[in-house]
Amino acid sequence: MSKYDPLWQYVAARQEEKFTLSFGEIAEIAGVPMDHSFLQYKKELTPYGYQLGKISMKKESVEFVKLQS
Repeated sequence: MSKYDPLWQYVAARQEEKFTLSFGEIAEIAGVPMDHSFLQYKKELTPYGYQLGKISMKKESVEFVKLQS
């Protein structure tokens, strides 16, 4: 079980083609602070039908993009 499982489940339930979450929203949904290890966990997202898009350090946001079937 990953510390980001609650986030991945939330993302999978969205069903949108593309959406953005702030670092704060991610931390709230995941129940853990977002840190530099987040990128190491990104491969866990693909079984949920999404991949990471743009990560903006300036805007403190992450884009999620639905995988094409």
